[in-house]
Amino acid sequence: MKLEDMILQRVKDMPPSGIRKYFDMINEMKDVISLGIGEPDFVTPWKIREAGIYSLEQGHTHYSSNAGFIELREEISKYLDSRYKLNYDPISQIIVTVGGSEGIDIALRALVGPGDEVIIPEPSFVAYKGCTAFTGATSKIIELKAENEFKLTAKQLEEAITPRTKVVVIPFPNNPTGAIMTKEELEPIVAVLKDKDVIVISDEIYAELTYDEEHFSIASFPEMREKTIIINGFSKAYAMTGWRLGYACGDAVLIDAMKKIHQFAIMSAPTTAQFAAIEALKNGQEEVNEMVKEYNRRRRVLVNGFRKMGLDCFEPKGAFYVFPCIKSTGLTSDEFCEKLLISEKVLVVPGSTFGACGEGFVRACYASSMDQIQEAVKRIERFVSSIKNTENI
Repeated sequence: MKLEDMILQRVKDMPPSGIRKYFDMINEMKDVISLGIGEPDFVTPWKIREAGIYSLEQGHTHYSSNAGFIELREEISKYLDSRYKLNYDPISQIIVTVGGSEGIDIALRALVGPGDEVIIPEPSFVAYKGCTAFTGATSKIIELKAENEFKLTAKQLEEAITPRTKVVVIPFPNNPTGAIMTKEELEPIVAVLKDKDVIVISDEIYAELTYDEEHFSIASFPEMREKTIIINGFSKAYAMTGWRLGYACGDAVLIDAMKKIHQFAIMSAPTTAQFAAIEALKNGQEEVNEMVKEYNRRRRVLVNGFRKMGLDCFEPKGAFYVFPCIKSTGLTSDEFCEKLLISEKVLVVPGSTFGACGEGFVRACYASSMDQIQEAVKRIERFVSSIKNTENI
């Protein structure tokens, strides 16, 4: 028996994450400044950590219900109502997941299979395409454009929908571009979708991390309420990446289907993390606001830095990434990142990792400290200047 022959072809065909090789490289290097990983440099606020610690001291180490502790689901329901005027029943319309990624996975597994199509705007989070492939469904890619500020247009969406379309992913605020969609920009998208038998998976994990504009959910439109699954979580806003806690909200029929998969595959989300998340939702907003202010400072430094060195850089309005264009250097995204890492010890991620249309761009994360960002900008500027000087010889 050849073990390779036992692996599903769809799994064999899925390439590993394009980010992985760079993290393998930096493991062998010293003094690297990483603007690569999408993880807050902040530690989880103390009172949230304390709630988790206290739950352990009290011996709360058993399974929760499959959907998560009812107190946590009630707090999620209150939070969504107070922040975004979204009303979800905590008993039947909310499920607590192992990170937002599990929510994406079980939503897709509940909805699509071989013969179905999932529309995915790119550049975007790599998990959408991977999770779709593992269901046997087909990804239908919409290429977002820098000239449109990486926003999805109604024309693009309408042209992509076919009789096989079952799901559309709405990935805003966006990783890797930092693009957002306002209420006015979502309205024509809703006009396209409202009468179609298509479910929307709206990934709103960066909803709290917006600048200049408040986040607006496509589920807020009455005609989209029933057919939208919201994915959110605690990793980004509350600096709780390692706690692995997210949630999904939607119509009870959709959430019940997702819960079946969750029951058999996962059982329940981590108990300690759930107690910490209850505290986060009850008393953590002040810390979130402070982190957003600091991200905004870093955002401006990084955007201005790239522009000063002569690289076109779209101004992100959400998340904590910038997505500068490096085409003027004459290097591919992968070449730029590898040469920069080797010569200046700064890690950024090739835009092509997030879809073919990301070629010619790189993603730099401003969830690093201000000191590291300022030093990284100096090193990148030196690298870009060296390329230009070489071209002029």
